[in-house]
Amino acid sequence: MTSSFSLRALVCATALSLITGSVDAAVVGHNPPALSLTQARIADLSGDQAALWSAYLARSLAQEAADKAALASERRGLAQIPPPPAEGHGETMPLDRPDAWYATKEARHIADVIVSFQTPAGGWGKNQRRDGELRQTGQAYVADNISKFLAPDDYDTPHDPQWNYVGTLDNNATTTEMRFLAKVAAQAPGPEGDAYRVSFLKGVQYLLNAQYPNGGWPQVWPLEGGYHDGVTYNDNAVALAAMVLSAAATGQDDYAFVPQDVRKAAAEAAARAVQVILATQVKADGVATIWAQQYDPLTLQPESARNFEPPSIASDESSDVLMFLMQTPDPSPAVVTAVRDAVAWLKAHELRDVAWTRTDKGRDLIPSPGAGPIWARYYDVDTGKPVFGDRDKSLYDNVDDLSYERRNGYNWFDVSPQKVLDAYTIWTKAHPAK
Repeated sequence: MTSSFSLRALVCATALSLITGSVDAAVVGHNPPALSLTQARIADLSGDQAALWSAYLARSLAQEAADKAALASERRGLAQIPPPPAEGHGETMPLDRPDAWYATKEARHIADVIVSFQTPAGGWGKNQRRDGELRQTGQAYVADNISKFLAPDDYDTPHDPQWNYVGTLDNNATTTEMRFLAKVAAQAPGPEGDAYRVSFLKGVQYLLNAQYPNGGWPQVWPLEGGYHDGVTYNDNAVALAAMVLSAAATGQDDYAFVPQDVRKAAAEAAARAVQVILATQVKADGVATIWAQQYDPLTLQPESARNFEPPSIASDESSDVLMFLMQTPDPSPAVVTAVRDAVAWLKAHELRDVAWTRTDKGRDLIPSPGAGPIWARYYDVDTGKPVFGDRDKSLYDNVDDLSYERRNGYNWFDVSPQKVLDAYTIWTKAHPAK
């Protein structure tokens, strides 16, 4: 696929060096808003596609109404509505402990908290500790999650401040809760584990309901609008959803309790996810590159997210996608080709002898002989050159041109593709070129 939005036409003829910087900031473009999934847009589709997407949107709207109605019912007659849960971190749901730990009182309490905060739709919110108090009657299902840096017309402004990220795959939410529940359920094979198994299976149904007809997943479901409706690779959302479903489909180990019909549906959904990943590998002048952070759900073209996240290809998200593809058992020729092409692109775009480091002026990309490789977070789809965004939606081709806050508050360069290159060395031995 090739992006319909090109930064090339906006890039100044006097593009500045990444390393040496510039005297004056050179704006090379402005970040366009992502489009919501709406019935008006679906109406432009034809035949079966229009029917599939209309049914999907109707399901989302109905589920949102049901979720809100459930909360309103709980609050009816309450003298005081409990405050929303505090924001926290998902590290309270460890997935790497010995099996016996998941039978402990501590693990059971975390699982009980998880169950209590599951939304009626079957998902979970993000950025919440799961080792505190159980959800109270009438309490919001999710933490606040409203950005503290909102500007006028900010892409991150929620459509409804009281209903934000109510069910999401962002920040590893929902998939982490499901994996934790499966581990606790495996150590509670009797009736005491039934609540965890029921909650997990409800989570599976949530993922099945939220999956787009093309195999991708939005960041938030029921749909919230804006960039949240995009097919989301950020935080490895699509791949993690597919991995949980693939695990459930095996019916083995922690997932032995999953019924056969659910296993079948989960396997089919995971297979569709692989197909959308293959379909969204970006091509530039006919050459396969890597993946964008998110895509318009209908056109599968790269789209923007927050004000400073442009419709571009992304090294970090692509690294997660590649790790997922390389873990695919018996990969198809199309998967093998996709991996090889993307790895070749990453090798061709590595940066050496420079370091993204903190100085007395903040974070800078500075010459550093022998350092690297590192990669820019975002690359223009057509030119393959790094691109950087600011909170005012301005785009630059030089990280030094960003405001101090954004230059220091976002990871514009990363080393995540190195894990791909290391894994690829082993993977390619099992899948030699033919």
